[in-house]
Parts: sequence; C-alpha cells; structure tokens
Amino acid sequence: MRVVLAGVVLALLAGCGFQLRGTAELPFETLYIPGANSLAVELRRNVKAASKTRLVDSPAQAQAVLGFTQETRDKVILSFNTAGRVQEYRLRYSVGFRISDPKSGLVYLPTNEIQLTRDVTYNDAQVLAKETEETLLYRDMQSDMVQQILRRMVAVKSVQPQAK
Repeated sequence: MRVVLAGVVLALLAGCGFQLRGTAELPFETLYIPGANSLAVELRRNVKAASKTRLVDSPAQAQAVLGFTQETRDKVILSFNTAGRVQEYRLRYSVGFRISDPKSGLVYLPTNEIQLTRDVTYNDAQVLAKETEETLLYRDMQSDMVQQILRRMVAVKSVQPQAK
C-alpha cells in the first residue's frame, strides 16, 4: 500500500510540471552592468550565479551593456482611518533599463520599465516596526525586480537586435 501511495505522489509531482529554476540562458557571452547600488550588485551576483555569461569591467569589453535609465522608490497614502490618520500605504518600486551593444549601436532590448507595488498597513503605535517592515518589503521587491530583469534578458534571445 505504501509503495502504491508513494508511486501516486511521485506521478502527481512529475505531472504538475514542477522543475528547479536551473541556469538562465542569456544570449550574451559577456555583459557589463554599471553602477554600485544594491540593485546592480544583486543583479551581477545573480547573473554570475545563474548563467554562463561572463561579467566584464568595462563597456568596451562587453558584447552587451545593461543600462539603467531610472530607479525610483516612493510611498503613497492608500487609505485613512475614521480619525483621519494614515491606515495604509502603497510602496512602489520602479526600474527602467535597456540592453544594447556599445560597439555596433544595436539595441537588443529597448527601454523597459518594471513597476512593483506592495500595500502595507500603518499604525502610529508601531512606528519602528512599520519602518523595519517597509525596509524588508523594499528589499523583497528588489529581489523580485532582479528576477524579472533576468527573465526579460533571457527573452532577448528570441528577438532580433534592432537598430537605434
């Protein structure tokens, strides 16, 4: 009975399509990612760990350059309570980027903007805890942003380079 049950469980897991993330097949042999901010550092670390693409130290050595056009974080009031105090905030994190070849002027991926949002409740009695929660949410949003940028970079291989 246990063998049959184990077989059924394995068949269900195999049938659902689950598989590990594996390596990202980036279409570039070399890539330059400028900047020293936390987003660029985390993106470099993920490219190095999850792909065979080699990171270089200058745009002249790179087959492709990922350039950031913008990175913004903001907080917007979402709702008030009956006393007129803030009850919820919406945290927004947006990043604009493009991928191009500095030597030939080809644009592999035109300017893209990804925007992530998270809603967070607020309580005047827990100011420090809510500030810490906000910091953690921004850090989580940054990790999600890196994964989304990597997925868009992988999708570049199916697109022909476009001229400027």
